[in-house]
Amino acid sequence: MAIKEFEKPELREYTDVPEVENKATAHLAPFKSKEEFQSSLGYPGELVENWEDAALDKMGDLLKKYRSLRVYLDSCIQCGACTDKCHYYLGTKDPSNMPVGRQNLLRSVYRRYFTLPGKYFPKLVGAVDLTKEVLDDWYSYYHQCSQCRRCAVFCPMGIDTAEISMAAREIMDSVGVGQKYCNEIIGKVHKIGNNLGLPEPALADTLEGLEEDVLDDTEIDVKYPLDQKDSDILLVTPSADFFAEPHVDGLIGYGKVFHQAGLSWTLSSHASEAANFGMFIGSYANMRKLAMRIREAALELNVKRIVFGECGHAWRVAYSFLNTLAGPFDFLDPKYPVPQHICEVTYDLIQKNVLQFDKSANDDMVITYHDSCNVARASNMGDIIGGQFTIPRDIIKATTNHFYDMEESTIKEKTFCCGGGGGLLTDDLMELRMKGALPRMEALKRVVDDYGVTHMAAICAICKSQFAKALSYYGFELDQIISLHQLVGNALIMNKKEL
Repeated sequence: MAIKEFEKPELREYTDVPEVENKATAHLAPFKSKEEFQSSLGYPGELVENWEDAALDKMGDLLKKYRSLRVYLDSCIQCGACTDKCHYYLGTKDPSNMPVGRQNLLRSVYRRYFTLPGKYFPKLVGAVDLTKEVLDDWYSYYHQCSQCRRCAVFCPMGIDTAEISMAAREIMDSVGVGQKYCNEIIGKVHKIGNNLGLPEPALADTLEGLEEDVLDDTEIDVKYPLDQKDSDILLVTPSADFFAEPHVDGLIGYGKVFHQAGLSWTLSSHASEAANFGMFIGSYANMRKLAMRIREAALELNVKRIVFGECGHAWRVAYSFLNTLAGPFDFLDPKYPVPQHICEVTYDLIQKNVLQFDKSANDDMVITYHDSCNVARASNMGDIIGGQFTIPRDIIKATTNHFYDMEESTIKEKTFCCGGGGGLLTDDLMELRMKGALPRMEALKRVVDDYGVTHMAAICAICKSQFAKALSYYGFELDQIISLHQLVGNALIMNKKEL
C-alpha cells in the first residue's frame, strides 16, 4: 500500500521538544467498528441513545473496580515531567498527545461527575461536561496512545497513562464506539484462534511449506508440528510468525533451537495466537476469553510447559496476567515457570552449552537492538532483575560479532515506542504511525552514522510490522528490521539428526 501523503518530519541530530501546534492531529481517528465486531465482544453495535449516562455508569464501575484509576486521575500535579516523553507528541506537536494532556481529557470529565469541587465549581477545577465533542476527542486522542508507558517511567507520581487510555477505550466500547482494527481482530481469535483468521488446514499447510523450505536450505529435517499431543512445549507465538518476513525467520529460528536441543514441541490450531488485544481495549472479559484458549490447548495437548514467541504485548499479558486470567496451571511441570519466553529458553540452552554458534554467519550484519515497550516496562525475563534487557542482548552477542546499542536515553526502560503499538497498527492511522516513529528513527540513524549499523533486531511482532513501514518512510531499507531468533537460526551449528 502506498503511504498517504502528509507532512513528513525530518530526522534531527538531537531529539528536541517541538513547539506546540494545537489540534495538529485532531483529524486522526481510526475506523469505527461495525456492529458484527462489536456484538461478538459483548458491546452495542452503535452509539446508544442514552450514551452519556451509560458512559458515566461505566466510568463509575471502573473507578470502583480499579482503585489505581482513581489514584491516577486524582494525583496529577501538572508538573510537566511527562510532556516531552511521548513519541507521538514529539512527532505530531499536538499538546493533547502530551501524556498530561491526554489524561486530562478523561480527568476533566471525572472531576465534573465524581468529585465534589467539580460538581459545584466545575470551572475552578477544570471540570467539563461529557458532550459529543468530548467523546469525539476521546475517540481521536485515546487512539493516539500506544500504551507504551514511557511517560510513567518519568512521572514523579507514578501515573500510568496506559491504564487511563485502556479505561477510556473500554468506556467507549461499552456505549457503542469501538475501534475496527482491535475489535475485528479480537473477534477472529474468539472464532478461529488467531489474529489472521487462519483455519487449521491453512495453518497446517503453511507449516508444512516451512518444513520444506528449511530442509531445502539446511538439508536438515526440522519439524514445525501442529497439535502434537504429549509434547514438552506448547509454543504460543504471534500469527505473523507464520507467513510474513521478518517474523517467519524468527519462527524458523525457534524450530531450529528446539530441534538442536532435542525438545519436543508443538503449536496449537486452537490457540494459534500469542497476542491478546483485549488488553488494548481495557476489557478483562475479552482478555480472559483469549487467554483461556491457551489453557484449553495446553490441557488438550498434555504439554509440560508453555513458551511464548517474540511478541511484546503478548509477553506482557502472559507475564503479568496469564496465571490470573487462566490459571492455575498446576497440571504443567513445576520445574518451569509459567509462562516462559522463547528468549529465556534459548538463553538457558546457551548457558548450558547445549547450543553452539558460528558467529561469522551473521558477519554481513552490524546489529542494534530495539527494546519493545511492553517487554521493557511491563515484564521481566529469567531470574535476574533487568533480565528483559540483558537476556536478548546476551543472545545477540552470542550469535553475532558486531553489536552496538543505541543511546542510553532511548533504550531499556526509557525505550521509545515503535509508533504502532496499543492497537494502532492500522493503515487508517498511517500518519500517526509514521510521526510516532520519529524518535526511534532518529536514535537508529545515529548508530547507523556512528557505527555502520545495518540491521535492528526486535522481539515484538507489532514492532517488526511497524518498522517494515517506517524504515522505508525515513530512508532506510525494509530488510533492516529482523527477528532476534533470525540471528539465532543463522548462526546455530546444527547436527543432522532426526528427532
